[in-house]
Amino acid sequence: MAGNRKRRPTHPGRLLRDEIEARELNQGQVADLVGVGRRTINEICQGRRSMSTDMAHRIGKLFGNGPTLWVNMQKAVDMWDAEREHRADYAKIQTLEIAR
Repeated sequence: MAGNRKRRPTHPGRLLRDEIEARELNQGQVADLVGVGRRTINEICQGRRSMSTDMAHRIGKLFGNGPTLWVNMQKAVDMWDAEREHRADYAKIQTLEIAR
């Protein structure tokens, strides 16, 4: 379970900021290149918005690394956050035994 980690996984926005900087672009340019608003890119870069599967396809195409990296990064963050938010609820659920 995601709860084994002590530190929250890296949000894909952090990598997106690094990619933008490495290519000497700005967020507005990236937004134009992928067909979304600058605010969308900014919110992802700041970790205030999730990387949707649609955005993962757009960013993956732009940078040539495909959507899987971006989706997996977001999934790790989402799993970590959910485990912490609902930990008590999850602890109450009993695992069913397989009938033999």
